[in-house]
Amino acid sequence: MSRLAQTAGLTDIQQEILSTVRDFVDKEIIPVATELEHRDEYPTQIVEGLKELGLFGLMIPEEYGGLGESLLTYALCVEEIARGWMSVSGIINTHFIVAYMLKQHGTQEQKDTFLPRMALGEVRGAFSMSEPALGSDVSAITSKGVKDGDEYVLNGQKMWLTNGGSSTLVAVLCRSDEGHPEGTAPHKSMTTFLIEKEPGFGEVRPGLTIPGKIDKMGYKGVDTTELIMDGLRIPANRVLGGTTGRGFYQMMDGVEVGRVNVAARGCGVAQRAFELGVSYAQQRHTFGKPIAQHQAIQFKLADMATKVEAAHAMMVNAARKKDSGERNDLEAGMAKYLASEYCKEVVEDAFRIHGGYGFSKEYEIERLYREAPMLLIGEGTAEIQKMIIGRRLLEEYRFQG
Repeated sequence: MSRLAQTAGLTDIQQEILSTVRDFVDKEIIPVATELEHRDEYPTQIVEGLKELGLFGLMIPEEYGGLGESLLTYALCVEEIARGWMSVSGIINTHFIVAYMLKQHGTQEQKDTFLPRMALGEVRGAFSMSEPALGSDVSAITSKGVKDGDEYVLNGQKMWLTNGGSSTLVAVLCRSDEGHPEGTAPHKSMTTFLIEKEPGFGEVRPGLTIPGKIDKMGYKGVDTTELIMDGLRIPANRVLGGTTGRGFYQMMDGVEVGRVNVAARGCGVAQRAFELGVSYAQQRHTFGKPIAQHQAIQFKLADMATKVEAAHAMMVNAARKKDSGERNDLEAGMAKYLASEYCKEVVEDAFRIHGGYGFSKEYEIERLYREAPMLLIGEGTAEIQKMIIGRRLLEEYRFQG
């Protein structure tokens, strides 16, 4: 284990899980990640290995066949996986958010139907809030679900679904005006619908089309897609929690844990960038000595290591706060903001240490350099995080004069 990013107070079981995941990452992910990423190839064998390890059920309660572990355990596993290849952590993350939303908000029938198969990785989850024209402005959602007898008819276009093609269960946030009078606040007239579908692209069930993979700068391998609903019929028992108008709160609860996950990804990518930078600096010689012995490079390594340590500490704190049952939107926002910004900076410093070779596709740092920017945007931009942080601080420190 490295000296950096250690976590105090872990149980023997947590340490055993993390050791197993780290071993899997070193043997099964790192050796093939860059080659698969350059081909934009879905990591089927890696995913099968994660299923065997039980990671798809890591936080699903034991009564449904999962491991019943904490958010902290999950976040530390994500950190390890992202250290190997960030795209793989994305495959697990959206699945986990849907499972978490089901566990927290689903009806008993919904939990019984989906959670045992999600724990095995047989049902794979994705979730969708965003649309082509709204970005982080969730209140501007135009996709709509209209009641028709015992069903809802869904229409609209969704954007940026991680696992859009490979998933078989998608939690989709739509506007649903049924039972909500005109003038109801937008966030009180939204509903989460659970859509079952076949994996793949094209028309995956009547009224539902997944057009194909979006070609991205980085974050390759994992499929990122649109989702088009055109007269899609969903039975009423597939409204998450059985009640309309609760979708915004359900999704925000899921995104809170998702932000801890993105912070963990930032920590993992930054750790890998530091490992690559400190290793290369000891092998590359200039002016008769390893560049690690030049003060300019030592200063970079000192900055990088400090950022890795600080981001990890904030991520762990945010996860532990959620596990304790407390509200953690402030801590999750801070952790996501800091970890993604520091990740970008650590990756860039490692890139600079590599000199011209950092620009070569032969070196792993080239892949990390393209992956890090996604963390600045995913699960809410840095600007959105700062808005959340600022509002919460003003709640906590309200002027009493």
